[in-house]
Amino acid sequence: MTGQKTERLMLPIQGMYCAACATRLEKVLSKVAGVSHASVNLASEKAQIESDAKIAPAAFISAVEKAGFTVPQRTVTLQIKGMHCAACQQRLEKVLNREPGVISAVVNLASEKARIQVLPDVADTQLLQAIAKAGYEGIVPDSTSNAAEQPKRDTDRDWLIVGALCTLPLLLPMIAGLWGAQVLLPVFWQFLLASIVQFGLGWRFYRGAWAALRVGSSNMDVLVALGTTAAYGLSLYQWLLQAHHAHLYFESSATVITLVWFGKWLEQRAKRQTSEAIRALQALRPEQAWVERDGVEQWLLLAMIRLGDRVRVRAGERIPVDGEIIEGSSHLDESLLTGESLPVSKQAGDKVSTGAMNGEGLLWLRTSALGEDTLLARIIARVEQAQMAKPPIQKKVDQISAVFVPVVLVLALLTVTGWYVFTGQGEAALIHAVSVLVIACPCALGLATPAAIMAGTGTAARHGILIRDAEVLEKAEKINMVVFDKTGTLTQGHPALSAQQVIGISEQQALQIAAALQQGSAHPLGIALQQAAEHQGLALPLLSEIRTVAGIGVQGKWQDLDYALVGGQGLIQRQLTPDAALQAGAEQQYQQGRTVSWLIAAEQVVAWFAFQDPPKPEAAAAIKTLQQQGIKVALLSGDNQQSVQQIASLLGIDEMAAQVLPEQKAEAVVRWQKQGFTVAMVGDGINDAPALAESDLGIAMGSGTDVAMASAAMTLMRNDPRAVADALMIARLTSRKIRQNLFWAFIYNLVALPLAVMGFLDPMLAGAAMAFSSVSVVTNALWLTRWHPAWAVIRES
Repeated sequence: MTGQKTERLMLPIQGMYCAACATRLEKVLSKVAGVSHASVNLASEKAQIESDAKIAPAAFISAVEKAGFTVPQRTVTLQIKGMHCAACQQRLEKVLNREPGVISAVVNLASEKARIQVLPDVADTQLLQAIAKAGYEGIVPDSTSNAAEQPKRDTDRDWLIVGALCTLPLLLPMIAGLWGAQVLLPVFWQFLLASIVQFGLGWRFYRGAWAALRVGSSNMDVLVALGTTAAYGLSLYQWLLQAHHAHLYFESSATVITLVWFGKWLEQRAKRQTSEAIRALQALRPEQAWVERDGVEQWLLLAMIRLGDRVRVRAGERIPVDGEIIEGSSHLDESLLTGESLPVSKQAGDKVSTGAMNGEGLLWLRTSALGEDTLLARIIARVEQAQMAKPPIQKKVDQISAVFVPVVLVLALLTVTGWYVFTGQGEAALIHAVSVLVIACPCALGLATPAAIMAGTGTAARHGILIRDAEVLEKAEKINMVVFDKTGTLTQGHPALSAQQVIGISEQQALQIAAALQQGSAHPLGIALQQAAEHQGLALPLLSEIRTVAGIGVQGKWQDLDYALVGGQGLIQRQLTPDAALQAGAEQQYQQGRTVSWLIAAEQVVAWFAFQDPPKPEAAAAIKTLQQQGIKVALLSGDNQQSVQQIASLLGIDEMAAQVLPEQKAEAVVRWQKQGFTVAMVGDGINDAPALAESDLGIAMGSGTDVAMASAAMTLMRNDPRAVADALMIARLTSRKIRQNLFWAFIYNLVALPLAVMGFLDPMLAGAAMAFSSVSVVTNALWLTRWHPAWAVIRES
């Protein structure tokens, strides 16, 4: 039975200020018909919705707005060419309205324009591509693109400056008192300045509080609005109805709002930094490219490019599409895609990916993937998926956050009641209750986990490590055994000449003749011989009468002598016996699991060549690093026992399994798990997929197949085994930051709330502490952005 495809929709959300907001919105979205799962991330301010049916954004936007939040949108106006009647208009409207991320689309036949309401992440190129598929041509007016490029003004900072300018005069008497001076600000001016802050900056909290209360919920806005209104209202009451010598608290309400606003402004700046990796990846996508069609070069938007198009990339430009180089050579900077800081040499026949920076050469590409099918788009989707996911521990935090604000409200009510009953001082009782309301910080609880996940997974992606979801972070901490597939993971993945022995001929001449016999061959051993000769700078002689005999070898003539390059079967066919010394040397190679080819000259065996899939230069360092971290390393391969044993000995691995079939690889993983190990499996091929899926943590090398990458919890974009230790390290560090953040968020509230109840904290100090708590949690998470892989630090030094 074929399962239904799960549809996903990512919505940006505005107006969430604490964990209670996120939890409430999750509940609202989960109740919408057809939704199978809804996840809201406070740090990234996004909601991910999954459904088995087609997702229409409008229904969810309506639900979000009813819950008291907003979904940012933008309007795109496009000029349309090719419409001829009302049927064209209606058809195009249907096409656009079916496009993911489109909220509504209206097409005007008379003006030949389409006005499309979309989510902010929907690119113009996506809309143009949909229009082109429908048989029309869309054009972006210049004014639209220019307006989009204008920087957005930081209005939060502007309001913060206004709040600070109004609050500082209110604090002047207290500041002057520290030096023994007396400064009195007229009460009217106190009232005026405090009112600007209360209803200017504070309007945001009133609006958020009303939106929450309207749907029977509560959040941080309720606490701030209620607390500051109580202090402001008490001051107003005392000024208007009490004696003039009564104490006023205008400075408390204004200071609390300004400090909380300041904390939120810092928090927003810090949160933007946690998602810097995603924005850096998105910025790699060029908008246009030079395309050659029918011998004419055209400067086209990416939406207009088709598969198979010839694309020109000049030096200093970014690769606009995934494709294959058909002309030219250059060095590409792929650092933001793979984490590899050194430029990579590319030439005709090599594949390139969108976003890589072309170095010094002119390249012509044949387009093989566009849009969401490119490697860059898949990387971005993988990182966003990881950042939206919640680890198991966050679900417990969400349960606490859901009841946190109501508990604080009850605690504030008990505080004001208790202080009034036992002291009879209503003014003091109310101020202590204000401190309780203001100091409680559900934001720190809500940001603790997602901020660390966003910073950690984003940093990992910047260094070529893709993490599938947040649960992987917790699994990585428990790994105590890493199992490597041999071929292509710890080894080069192709044979290389490892040894040779000659008799009656020089080693150079033997290699020249053998490589000449294999010149132009696509056989792996033939390629290895050609590469060895090229590496030694040997010129190859021109042989004649070259022909291949299936299953035996290749033969040719040079300087009137017949030469042949054969395997063991070829010697038997020709009934030739090698010299005893040659035979003894070859036997040693066979015992080490190597493949041996024989060179014959005039029916005399004159040399042998031994081949082996050699370990990668970084493999030994990768194994040593893992072992130093207390992790046991094992080797798994379908190759023969001698070959696997040889590689294991070279790399210092004492646990291995050889001659295992693909399904037996998964059985080997299960066997190690039953021995008490928590196993991470590292592989790169289709035959590794069962073992990757069976392991506790599957890690796919980026050089591998899509099947392996789909089965893995982590994907390493660099074909470097040292990245395995790096991946486990950043996962452990991220998980550690999550625990640190949760610890401080809980400790802060557990310590601060009792102090406020007992009257040890005034509202201004409470407001400062509340602002500091959420900022400190995000700042702590940002330390992850400073992480660099050990291999990169070593190379730089």
